[in-house]
Amino acid sequence: MDYRTLGKSGLKVPVLSFGAGTFGGSGPLFSHWGTTDVAEARRLVDICLEAGVTLFDTADVYSAGASEEVLGEAIKGRREEVLISTKASLPTGDGPNDWGSSRSRLIGAVEKSLKRLGTDHIDIFQLHAFDASTPVEEVVSTLDRLVQDGKLRYIGVSNFSGWQIMKSLAAAEKNGWTRYVANQVYYSLLGRDYEWDLMPLGADQGLGALVWSPLGWGRLTGKISRSKPIPAGSRLHETADFGPPVEDEHLYRVVEALEAVATETEKSVPQVAINWLISRPTVSSVIIGARNEEQLRQNLGSVGWSLSAEQIAKLDAASTVTAPYPHFPYRRQAGFALLDPPLAG
Repeated sequence: MDYRTLGKSGLKVPVLSFGAGTFGGSGPLFSHWGTTDVAEARRLVDICLEAGVTLFDTADVYSAGASEEVLGEAIKGRREEVLISTKASLPTGDGPNDWGSSRSRLIGAVEKSLKRLGTDHIDIFQLHAFDASTPVEEVVSTLDRLVQDGKLRYIGVSNFSGWQIMKSLAAAEKNGWTRYVANQVYYSLLGRDYEWDLMPLGADQGLGALVWSPLGWGRLTGKISRSKPIPAGSRLHETADFGPPVEDEHLYRVVEALEAVATETEKSVPQVAINWLISRPTVSSVIIGARNEEQLRQNLGSVGWSLSAEQIAKLDAASTVTAPYPHFPYRRQAGFALLDPPLAG
């Protein structure tokens, strides 16, 4: 397993990390992700550690905290071998302070996560969404205090826009507070929006991307193609509305390119899709999920080999879409190539 530095920090993270959203699954969304119990989770953690996957990602909102609880039990006795990433800010109840990133909410959320995880610190703590109702100074100063207290080691964000990140980083810079070094983002061959603003920002400001849903919300598993519509038993029928929409023609075009490259490399479609992500600028780690040992071992096969330049170009061409304004004018003109040549696909 290769390891990379997380953004502008000294923390080394594996290029593949494990998403524990399948742990303790319950509710209309998370039960479709998986219902892994403690015994199964321990086995998956065993396999991960054997392969060098030491980073495990969860969130307080996953199955109402059950994901954190199961992960905490699964790593019991080997806390020093793993890195824990978790998140807070999304609603966890119906009360007025059960959502957001106020000082009260963040301190309470961190304490609850620490208890569920059975640990005294969180290695990477991320805000799960931007809270427009709380001043960024309150948010960032609270996170800084939690870092100073030793409860958080590194901090980051997830699902933020570029201006929201920069406003927060400016407040941290001005006041000498701890800066964000991680940005957990949706990024896949079916969704390359990350490249338009957030990737250049990450390169400039030192934020490493932790990629979620690398298989395009389950569409790049190799089970869907132009001749094979979504299977009757697919969880996409239940969960598609939670994820980003994808036009059928775009999906089929990307899948056809993936299938061609998979044949050339003798790898699976998911392995090729994940390997492509690992080669992208600013990506520190790709979060893989698995409901069972077979899925996990398949996903672990995404590393240890590389796509050729020609194969990457084939995947780039099939997955590229016209960027929205104000990006598309300069991307069409060679004279403006210096703005982001290493970041564009």
